[in-house]
Amino acid sequence: MSQRRGLLIILSSPSGAGKSTLSRALRDWDPTIRFSVSATTRSPRPGEIDGQDYHFLTEDQFKRDVASGEMLEHAHVFGNFYGSPKGPVQAAIDAGQDVLFDIDWQGAQQIRNSALGAHTLSIFILPPSITELHRRLVSRDQDSPDVIARRMQKSWDEISHWDGYDFVLVNDDLTKTTADLKTIVTATRLRRLQQPALMDHVRNLQLEFEDLT
Repeated sequence: MSQRRGLLIILSSPSGAGKSTLSRALRDWDPTIRFSVSATTRSPRPGEIDGQDYHFLTEDQFKRDVASGEMLEHAHVFGNFYGSPKGPVQAAIDAGQDVLFDIDWQGAQQIRNSALGAHTLSIFILPPSITELHRRLVSRDQDSPDVIARRMQKSWDEISHWDGYDFVLVNDDLTKTTADLKTIVTATRLRRLQQPALMDHVRNLQLEFEDLT
């Protein structure tokens, strides 16, 4: 067991609020943070590598893993199943590595209720305004007006679950939000539950105290 137990860091936000940018900034700040590799039942796309881009599973295997508790969270999206395998995450946090999840509120809720829920750190990213959220989606120049409209429609459903998270950041200044995110992660790493060696240290202090008295 590492001196520090890793965290399951969950970042959620409506599309366009800056979650992907903040995820990259967090991993640039600490390259040891691992990004959770999801499992899926969809077929690999050209260039995708099993175990690197996704864990590609058959539907039967995926359902068996869900039934046996091997998926921390899962969902059915556009005809395929997606989920977060527990094994690699458990191994990482036992080794003192944090694992980053880019998931929605439903996935976040499932992870918090999972066997590893005590080690989660959940952070929701809010936009400064709906007008700014729409501007960011348009300025990316990646989606058609219809897709942007659907993303905007879905955004309020995401935002309405903001109060289910440990921390909430309003991303009106990327530099400040990034600094706040680093502060939150740094502080949560020092949480008593994340430091398994503390119990032995306290026992040694007790023995030392008894020897002196």
